[in-house]
Amino acid sequence: MTTTPVPLGAAVPSLVRWGLTSDADLVFRTLVTFGPRTERTLAVELGLPGRRTAEALAELREAGAAVSTDDSRTTTRIWTARRPAAVVSMLRSRRLRLVDGRTKATSHHGVVHALRSSAAGAALPLGVFPGLGGTFADDMRYLVSREQTRHRLGEVLRGPVREVLSMSNEQVIDATSARAAAPLDMELYERGVTLRVLAMPPADGDSLDVSGHLINGTTFQRREADEVPLKLLLIDRRTALFPADPQDLERGYLEVSRTPVVQALCGLFDRRWAAAAVTQQPTVAPIVLSDRERALITLLAAGHTDHTAAERMRISARSITGIMRSLMDRLGVENRFQLGLALGSLRVVAPPSLSSEVDILDPES
Repeated sequence: MTTTPVPLGAAVPSLVRWGLTSDADLVFRTLVTFGPRTERTLAVELGLPGRRTAEALAELREAGAAVSTDDSRTTTRIWTARRPAAVVSMLRSRRLRLVDGRTKATSHHGVVHALRSSAAGAALPLGVFPGLGGTFADDMRYLVSREQTRHRLGEVLRGPVREVLSMSNEQVIDATSARAAAPLDMELYERGVTLRVLAMPPADGDSLDVSGHLINGTTFQRREADEVPLKLLLIDRRTALFPADPQDLERGYLEVSRTPVVQALCGLFDRRWAAAAVTQQPTVAPIVLSDRERALITLLAAGHTDHTAAERMRISARSITGIMRSLMDRLGVENRFQLGLALGSLRVVAPPSLSSEVDILDPES
C-alpha cells in the first residue's frame, strides 16, 4: 500500500528508533514528503553517493517500508514509501520481546503463596478466585471484572488520597487501558498525589514513556525493572489491589485492606523500588546552532511559515525541511513541537520581535 505525499514540514516518525540507519530514514522521509522517486533522483536531491542511496533503498525494501516498480534497470525503478503508521506498526511488532505469560503467573502465585503462609493472609486464594463478587473474608473483597475494578478504583482515588504505588508487569499497554488511566493520572498529579510507578521496560524497546504527560522527578516518579513480581496497586499503604487471575485480567481483582497483608506488599514494593534503576527522562544534549539554523528557528518562532522563511533566507523550502530534520535528529526528537520544547529548554534561541529579524539574518545590515 502506497502513501500520498504529506504536507511539507509535517512530522514523519523516525525509523532510526526502530533500528534502521540514518540514510534509510532520510530516504524514507523524502519519499513520504515528496512522493515517488527514482534512485538517481533521490541521490541527486539528497546529495548522497549512489552506493549509499542504493543501500538505503535496499534496507527500506527489506524492512517493508518502501516498494519499487519492476523495471529491470535500477536507474528507472520508481520507489514509493508505504504509509508511515503501517511501517512503524510493522517494525514495532518485529521487535517485540514478551515475557512468557506462565512465567509472570508463576511469580504472581509465588507472592500470594508467601502471603498465605501467615495467618493474616490465609484467606487469600492460591489459584483463580471462584464464586461471586463481594466480601469473602474480613478486609478482603473480590471485584469480579476489570470494569468493576476500574469503577472501584475511581471511587477510592477520587477520595482523600496522598500516595499511590503501582507495580506493572505489562509490557504492552492497550489503548483502552491507556485512555481510561490518563485522565485519572492527570487528576492525581494536579492534586499533588504522590505517584510511584515500577514497570517493566516496553516489549518493543521503545523508550517513549506512555506517562509522558506527567513530569518525572516531581510528585510523579517512574522506575523500570527487568522483573516485576506481580501487577499491584497500593493506595495510601492501606489498600492493595491485584489480579484474581494473572493470566486473565478480565476476571477482576482482589481488594485487600487487612493491615499485615498490605504491609507485606508495601515492603515488597519498597525493596523492588529501591533496587530499580531510575528511568531517566530523555535528556537533551548541548547543541550549538549555526548562523543559518539560528536564523531559521528565529523566523519560525516569530510566526513565519516554511515558505516565507525560505524567501527571507533566500533558500528553497526543501532546504528548510532539511535543516529542521537535521536539528530533530541531533536532538533525538520526533517532531517540530518536541524540537521547540528542546530548544526552549536549552535556551539556545529566544523568539525575537519582528523588528529585529533583519539584524539576526544579516548582522551587518
